[in-house]
Amino acid sequence: MDALLKEALVRRRARLPAETSCFRWIDGELPGVTIDLFADVAVVSFYRVAVPDEARGIGEALRSTGVVRSVFVKHRPREAKRAANEDVSLLAPPEPIVGDAVSELEVLEQGLRFVIRPANGLSVGLYLDARDARGWVRAHAKGRRVLNLFSYTCGFGVAARLGGAARAANVDVSRKVLDWGEENLTKNGLTPERFDFIAGDSFDWLARFAKKGEQFDLVVLDPPGFATTKTSRFTAARDYHQLVAAAEKIVAPEGLLLSMCNVEALSADEFDSQLERGLGSRKRRRVTAFGASAVDFQQPSALKCVVHEL
Repeated sequence: MDALLKEALVRRRARLPAETSCFRWIDGELPGVTIDLFADVAVVSFYRVAVPDEARGIGEALRSTGVVRSVFVKHRPREAKRAANEDVSLLAPPEPIVGDAVSELEVLEQGLRFVIRPANGLSVGLYLDARDARGWVRAHAKGRRVLNLFSYTCGFGVAARLGGAARAANVDVSRKVLDWGEENLTKNGLTPERFDFIAGDSFDWLARFAKKGEQFDLVVLDPPGFATTKTSRFTAARDYHQLVAAAEKIVAPEGLLLSMCNVEALSADEFDSQLERGLGSRKRRRVTAFGASAVDFQQPSALKCVVHEL
């Protein structure tokens, strides 16, 4: 175990982008287990039942590398619906399995600063597999009006603002994570515009923007695999085309639509079919497609990202 951890750490660090202190340390080397490193805090995720004392054993091995001060454990059911109905404190114990309690810390991703809260349930503040997608948004945001839907802690909004976006609006059903997003923006030396942190259902807001005739030059779709709110129920594998159909109405001419999906059961071909169905007869050009970085994620990755110019 010790040799495996050290070899994987050296190999990944050698290939990481500059100014990056968070990455996937283990992905595929241990069956049913991933390990993410956020500066000096490790998050171990089990996608299977952990045998007794297995988590502590991995935690002790991580700490013995000398680069980890605390280790948190997450038990992640593969069915998103099941995860939503389980006791979060059982799936994601708030106390570390090894080391001292850490309420929050700051990490770098290609120079962008993000606040991580390792004890914050199953989601600690940043989805590492979307690093390249955030980098793409930053590189293409200059002068554009950007809409970041299902924004979580606004990683794409931060990337857009740092990339010179004329505007970056973030929509999420949770005011709590939007406040977290404002903090992320502030950490990067920018002043949040409160009206661009919109608490509400993304489908509802797509309809509102369309009704008002409001358009954006870059729209980011990064929905969860499964989500239920007071007004909608969404399953990516079945309903993604509906999201695309709603989003394309507010993409300005020659604007960009970044569609993302991290549902492993939905193949790249099936995802493309959903996108084509949603875009209907609208003229489009497929600009690029990519997934999670091969630097630290198994290939082909579960994440699928497709950009269309409309």
